[in-house]
Amino acid sequence: MFEKILIANRGEVALRIQRACRELGIKTVVVHSEADAEAKYVRLADESVCIGPPPSANSYLNVPAIISAAEVTDAEAIHPGYGFLSENADFAERVEQSGFVFIGPKPETIRLMGDKVSAKNAMKKAGVPVVPGNDNVLPEDPKEVSRIARGIGYPVIIKSAGGGGGRGMRVVHTEAALFSAVQTTRAEAQAAFGNPAVYLEKLLENPRHIEVQVIADKHKNAICLGDRDCSMQRRHQKVIEEAPAPLVPSRARQRIGERCAEACRKIGYTGAGTFEFLYENEEFHFIEMNTRLQVEHPVTEMITGLDIVQLQIRIAAGEKLKFRQRDVQLKGHAIECRINAEDPYKFTPSPGRITSLHIPGGPGIRVDTHAYNGYFVPPYYDSLLGKIIAYGDTREQAIARLTIALSETAIEGIRTNIPLHQELLRDAAFLRGGTNIHYLEEKLAQMVREE
Repeated sequence: MFEKILIANRGEVALRIQRACRELGIKTVVVHSEADAEAKYVRLADESVCIGPPPSANSYLNVPAIISAAEVTDAEAIHPGYGFLSENADFAERVEQSGFVFIGPKPETIRLMGDKVSAKNAMKKAGVPVVPGNDNVLPEDPKEVSRIARGIGYPVIIKSAGGGGGRGMRVVHTEAALFSAVQTTRAEAQAAFGNPAVYLEKLLENPRHIEVQVIADKHKNAICLGDRDCSMQRRHQKVIEEAPAPLVPSRARQRIGERCAEACRKIGYTGAGTFEFLYENEEFHFIEMNTRLQVEHPVTEMITGLDIVQLQIRIAAGEKLKFRQRDVQLKGHAIECRINAEDPYKFTPSPGRITSLHIPGGPGIRVDTHAYNGYFVPPYYDSLLGKIIAYGDTREQAIARLTIALSETAIEGIRTNIPLHQELLRDAAFLRGGTNIHYLEEKLAQMVREE
C-alpha cells in the first residue's frame, strides 16, 4: 500500500479522497490554487502545495506544477478525482513516466475510451449494445455525409469524437440543415477539445440516462456494482442521481451488467469506470465510458456498502479485488442531490462568502461537502458545493428522508439550487420514477411560460 498520495483536484472530491486515504493510513498531499488556500481539505492535509493563481489553466491544469509538487513531497501516487485532468491520457502518461502511479486506468485505455468513435467500436466488439450511427469520423465530402445520415435515418445528432459534458452536440432533423450543422459542430469541437472530429448517431427521442458502475483490478477481475439513473438533467448536466435505476426489469439489469464487466476484461480496463447508456423501450444503447470516479458514486456506495475510492487506491497499489460478482448485493435505494452555488432557476453562478451553514443529519443521510461556515465560494470553478445523499430501504423512504434533509439545510450568504431540488422531490412524474432526459428542461420551460 502507498504511504503518501497526492490529490490533484479541489472541492468536495479532494476532501472525499483525503478521507479515504486517512482511513487507509495513507498520508495526503493536496495541491491548490491561491483561491483555495483556505479550503478545509488544505488545512486537513499532511502537506499542501500551492501550484498557481486561481485560473484552472494556471493551477489545476498545470501538469508540470502538479508533477513538481509530487516530486518535492515524495508522493508515490496521484489521484486525479473527477474533472480537470482525470480523463487526460497525456497527463496519466506523464505521471507514469515521472515515476508515480496514476490512480486510474492505463493511459492507452483512457485514450481508447476518450475518443467516442473508437469507444463505440470497442464496445461493439465486446458485445455491448450501442446507439445506431456511423462507425467512423465523418468525412469532409457533403454528399458522403448526407448518404451516411440517410442511412441512419433522421433525426440525427452530431457529436464531437473527443467531447464530453454535453458540449459539441447538435440535433438535425432535415438534410437541408445537415452540413452547416456539421461545420458548426466541428468548429465548436475544435475550440472546446482541440479535436474537430465529429460523428453521427440516431437521435433517440425520449430516452433515460442510465449508467453502469464497474470496478476492475489488474488481475483480470471485473465486477459490476449496479446501475444509476441520471436522467434528471439540464443541458446534459446531472442534477439528481439515484441507484438503482427505477423501473428497469431485473433480467435487463443483470444482462447489461454482465456485458459491461466482460467488456472491461476484453479491453484490459483497471480501476473504477462508468458505462453510460441511453435507455429506451427497455433497450440499452452505449454512448460513452467515463474512465474515472463519478460525482454520483456515493449512491452506489450506499446500496453496495463498498468504498469505491478505497477500491481505486487498492487496485492502483496492485491488490486483487477481495470479492466476486456473487458477493455484490444491492440493498435499498439511494438518491443524491447536487447542491450548487447558483440561482435555482436562472442557474447563474452565486460565488461569495457563506455567512451561515447548517448541514442536515438523521438516519440514512450522507453529506459530501467541502463548504463550512465562513467559506468563500470562489468564482473561478464549477459551482458544485457538495451532495446530499439519502438512503432508504425503499425509494419512497429515500425520497422522504431526502426531503427532510433538504428542509433542514441552511446556507446563507449565497444562493443555491436547493429550492429546485425541493420542487423536484414533490413532482408527480419524479415520484413515479422513470422520467426521460428532457423532462427537467421541459418542466423549467413550462415554469417560465407560466410566470
